[in-house]
Order: sequence, then structure tokens, then C-alpha cells
Amino acid sequence: MKMKISTKIKAGLTGFAFMWASSCDVIDTLPATIIPDAEAFATAARIESIVFGVYEAAQRGFFNGSSVNGRGYPFGAATVQQGDMRGEDMYNDQLFYEITYTGTYNPNTANNNNMWSSLYRVINRANITLEGLEPALSEGVLTQDQRNRYRGEMLFMRALSHHEVLIHFARPYTDDPGSMGIPYRIFPINDVPLVTEGEAVGRTTVGEDYAQLIADLDEAEQLLPEGGGMARANKGAAIGLKIRVKQHMGDWQGVLTEFAKVTGYAVTANPAAPFRGTSTDNIFSFINSAESNGTVNGALPAMYGNPADGGRGLVKVSPLIWRSNFWHPEDTRRELLTSRNAAGIYSAKYIDPITRADPTPILRYSELVLTAAEANARLGNLDVAVTLLNSVRDRALPASVPSFTAAGLGGQEGVLTAIFNEKRIEFLGEGRRWPDIHRLSGEGRMDGVPAKASSRQIGNLDFYTTDRVIPTDHAIAYSSNAFIWPIPLEEILTNATAPIPQNPGY
Repeated sequence: MKMKISTKIKAGLTGFAFMWASSCDVIDTLPATIIPDAEAFATAARIESIVFGVYEAAQRGFFNGSSVNGRGYPFGAATVQQGDMRGEDMYNDQLFYEITYTGTYNPNTANNNNMWSSLYRVINRANITLEGLEPALSEGVLTQDQRNRYRGEMLFMRALSHHEVLIHFARPYTDDPGSMGIPYRIFPINDVPLVTEGEAVGRTTVGEDYAQLIADLDEAEQLLPEGGGMARANKGAAIGLKIRVKQHMGDWQGVLTEFAKVTGYAVTANPAAPFRGTSTDNIFSFINSAESNGTVNGALPAMYGNPADGGRGLVKVSPLIWRSNFWHPEDTRRELLTSRNAAGIYSAKYIDPITRADPTPILRYSELVLTAAEANARLGNLDVAVTLLNSVRDRALPASVPSFTAAGLGGQEGVLTAIFNEKRIEFLGEGRRWPDIHRLSGEGRMDGVPAKASSRQIGNLDFYTTDRVIPTDHAIAYSSNAFIWPIPLEEILTNATAPIPQNPGY
């Protein structure tokens, strides 16, 4: 991370770089321990622990410099809540994420700034690990297979983190690939002499950033093994993330080329299965445990859970999507994956508010299926697109509800609308709404953030179950500077050598 390196290089980076999990099982992530940097890559066991430490940095992270109350930055609850709170389908019911929900952030806003700094921490740790793998291989500490797997995992983590920065802090590729991107860091900053070199990495273009994302993921795909569960990046995860990236680029044939390579996964017959343990739908998730999670302030079951079931209920399902005409009233996801009380309806995808061990879903096969459906629809393959769409939709509906047809949907535009709506239902409460708003606004299909139910005004179940008027507010036009977040002021001020430019309007 470049934000604080000039004053805290040894304490803030070198120490962080060599955090290693005291458990060798990434599924049971325990708190990290720091070992001297000179010894960090001395044994294969330590290197594996360093790799696990990068996962933990992503899974738990820091908030205002502390991991004790990490708040799930960047890939605990934070990435999901920020993605949901920037859209209209999940509802802010408390102050916690109100600034995001209402679009009233500024260059000093803590939530946005901690997303930036936590993501760049992960990126720098991944880069430090990548650098240390090569001498470990040449000195015989690692086998070629071990080095390849670890390198592939770190490239995946680097790409995942950079893409998260891009969709929050830069304009969409679909608008102008030549617009200002972000600093894409491909080398580590782990000593004082590297501070100036790190600061010199400025904001490249969005197009250049996406090219580097593809390069990282192409190499990761070649290096990573097949299968192995959802807790660690594998070949399927690298391909899946590449499909997501190509979707954001509007590279529809590229999406289909990558989708054809995905094997070993399937949409689950039960829509709740991906949230109740390992399933054929789970490609990659960050794993939590009682010992290591985002804490009560940053774990999904705590933040999203119904207070009647032990959660905090900071975020609810919005009555706007609940009452929408595109969500069929007999859809089983309404009952299987939600919970209600007198104040409203909550997500029930995450059900463990006590030990907070629910995984954070990052990539699911259902997303790839619907992305392939969109790609086919964009290319005019409407029957194929609708078949893929129905494979996700129909398993949540009784047999009495007919499947979609291309003709019944009214052709290409109707098919695309149905796919976008299905994504809103299937990934409700998973943070996927904002990425679609971002890319679709860039190409002119949306005009920024739609109106939302007014913050902290939906306090009764009848907003969901009757025709009571839903107050709305907080829309952000695509032309507004608030459509993307400002670069943190501290990031700009502490880069004395080569300050990066702020996003316009801030």
C-alpha cells in the first residue's frame, strides 16, 4: 500500500508482509503472527503461512489501522455492504453505511478510505509474497508446483483487489477506456528506498488497468490447479474472475470463450445450498471462523441478520425490489433466503450471527451462467441466452410457472432486461448490484444510481406487504461526480514525490 508508507514503512509494511496464520488450514483461519522478514521465506511451511496471511488480510483486514474491529474490510462484510448500499435493492436502516447509501461521501469519509487502504494492503502483501517465491524456488525451498500454485493465488488476489478499487474509484471501461484509472501495483513496497518508486506509480488509464487485470488472470489460470474447494483460488476462480472482468469491458465473445472453459460446477437445485456449505455453485469465497472473522461490526450475519434471530439488522431487503413486478410472488427465494419481523424483511443468506462463520461469497457459478446469458443475448443468440437464464430462474419457481422464451420477452432488449432483473434477485444481499450499475451506466443503459427507499424511513412490514407509498431519495446521476468515490485525501497528501490527481468534482 502506498498511502502510509513514507512514515510507517518498517512497522506498517515489512511487519504486515510476513503475517502468517498459526493454523495451516486456511478454512480455519486463526489470528496471524509476525515473524522476522529475513526468515519469512526460509521454509515451505512458513511460505504457505505467508500465503494464508494474504487471504486473512483480505478476509478480515483493518479499519483505521486496527484488525481488532476490522469491520470486514475489504472482503468481509465491507465489499458486500458497499456494493449493496450503492444500489437500490438493499436498504440502509442505520447510520453505519448511511454515507454510502445516501451518496454524501467526501475525501475524508472513513468507509471509502478504509476500502482503498485495505485493498492496497492486500495488493502489497500479494506483491511481497510474489517477490519472495522466486528465490525460494531457486534455492530449493519450494518445488515448481508449490511455487506455481502460490504465484497463481497471489496473482488472483492482486487482480481481485485491483478490480474492486477500479469499480469504486474510476469511471467504467464501457464509457471510456482512456479515462483515469487507478495505480496498478505490480511490485512490492517493503523497504524505505522503494517508497519513492512506489509513489511514482500514478493513475494509468482504465484501459491499461484492465489489460493488466487480464494479464494477471491469464497467468493465474495457467498456474493454478483444478478444483480444491472454494476456500483457495483455483483455475475455476481465475477463469470466473476473468469472465467478470471481460463483462465489464463489454468483451462478449471473450466472456463466452472463457465460459466454455469452466468445468466442474453447476447451478444448485436448491437456491439456499450455496449459503449452507460447500456446493457445486461455490467457486470462491473468503472463509470465516469463530476465531477469525470481521467481528460483530464487519461480519455478514451480524450486519444483515434479522434482530429476531440474533443479528443487528443494519441492512434490510428494500421494499422496492420486494414489491417489484419482476420478482414472481411464488419464487422460493422469497421464503428460503429471507427472514422477517415487524420492522421489515432481512436477508437470510447468512445465518450465524453468534460465531460469525458464514463465508463471504465472491464468485458463484450462477453469476457466470447469467453473464454468459448476457453475452449470448448481446451477440444475438437469444434462445441460448434464455436457456441459461431459465437454468437459474426456474429452479426457484413451481412447475406451474412457465419458463421464459425469447419471443415472450419481446426480443433482445426484453431478454437483457430479464437477465439484469434475475441477477438482482439471485444475488440480493451479495454486493453485486453496484458493479452492474457501474458498467451499465457507462454504456448508457442506466443513468447512474436509481432512486432508493429513503434512508431510515422504512420501519414497518406494511411497506412490503401493502401498497403503502415508499418514500424515495438518494439517486445519483451518472454525470455527477458522486457516481464514483473520491481518492482519499490522505493518499494524495502523503505522496509527496508524485501526488496522484483527485477525481473531478472533489
